[in-house]
Amino acid sequence: MKAAGWMKAATAAALCGLLLLGGCSPEQGGTKVRLAEVARTIFYAPQYVALSQGFFAEEGLDVELTTIPGGDKSMTALLSNQADIALIGSETSIYIVQQGTQDPVINFAQLTQTDGTFLFARSTEGEFDWESLKGSEFLGQRKGGMPQMAGEFALRKHYIDPHQDMQLIQNIDFANITSAFASGTGDYVQLFEPQASIFEKEGRGHVVASFGTESGLLPYTVYMAKQSYLQQHGETAQKFANALQKAQQWVKEHSPEEIAAAILPYFKDTDKDIVISSIKRYKEQGTYAENPVIDDKEWANLLNVMDSAGELQREVPLEEIVNNQFAEKAAGSLEESD
Repeated sequence: MKAAGWMKAATAAALCGLLLLGGCSPEQGGTKVRLAEVARTIFYAPQYVALSQGFFAEEGLDVELTTIPGGDKSMTALLSNQADIALIGSETSIYIVQQGTQDPVINFAQLTQTDGTFLFARSTEGEFDWESLKGSEFLGQRKGGMPQMAGEFALRKHYIDPHQDMQLIQNIDFANITSAFASGTGDYVQLFEPQASIFEKEGRGHVVASFGTESGLLPYTVYMAKQSYLQQHGETAQKFANALQKAQQWVKEHSPEEIAAAILPYFKDTDKDIVISSIKRYKEQGTYAENPVIDDKEWANLLNVMDSAGELQREVPLEEIVNNQFAEKAAGSLEESD
C-alpha cells in the first residue's frame, strides 16, 4: 500500500489515543521524550537495554515509551505531534517524502541493520532447498512493509518470483499471522523472533533460512523525527543518540544471557530461554547495529530492496532525509572515551 493510502486510514485511529496502548519507561525526571515504537519485540533489544541500564537517564532524558502497532499508525502519531521520536522502518520516511511535505521526517539514528524475519517451514523432512518454495503456500507480510520487501528481495535472489512461483498470502493482519500458521495456513511463513523460537519449541516446524542474512545490510529500523523537531531540539536528539550508542556497545560486549536479563522486564510473558534464543540468533547474524550511523551502502541497498518490490517512485538520496550528525558525534564520543 502506498503512503497516501495508509496515512488516510491511520490518522483517525492515531488521533483517538493509540498512545495509551503502550507502557512508560522506568526513568523519571529530565527532559521528556515521547518515543513511539512500532512493535514490542526482541528485535529492538538495544532500545530496552538503553532503558533498563539507565543510559537515557544518564543523558538527562525521561523517555516515555509507547507501542503503536503498525508503521502507518506510528508514523501518523509522529506527524500529528503525538510522539517526538518514532522507531519505524526507514521505508516509511521515503513514502512520506515521495508524497511531498514541507516538514519531512528525518532518519537520525539506526537501531537494526538487517531484516529481522526468518523463513519458517512447517515440514521438517529433508534438507531445505529454496526450490521447494515453488508451488508452496507462503504466508507473507504486508505489501509495502520492509519485512515483505526484504523477503521478496531474498526470494528473487534465489530465482523465485513470489507472485508467480508460489501462492502468496497477504490478506492476514500482522497480529494474526502466527495464529493463522498455527491453525494450518501456509507451508512456509515469514516470522520475527521470538515467535520463530516459540514455534520451534512447540514442534510446529523449524527455521530454514534468514531473510536478514539474505537481503544484506540496510537501515531496517531507525529512529526518526520531523525536521522541525530536530531543528528545535537538537540537544535532545544528541542525548538520545548518545544513549543509544552506549546501549549498542553494551549489547555488543555482553552475552545473550546477560542481554536477556536486562530486557526481561519488557517481556514478562515470554520464557527466558526463548528470549535468549532470539537474541542469540539476532546477534549471530549481526542484526543489531553497533553504532547509530546510517551509511551510504546500507541506504543504497534499502533503495534496491524497495525498487525491486515496485515501491520506489524515485531515487531518494541519503542526504535528503538522513541526518547523521547526531549519530556520528555519538559514535565519535564513545571511541574517544575508550
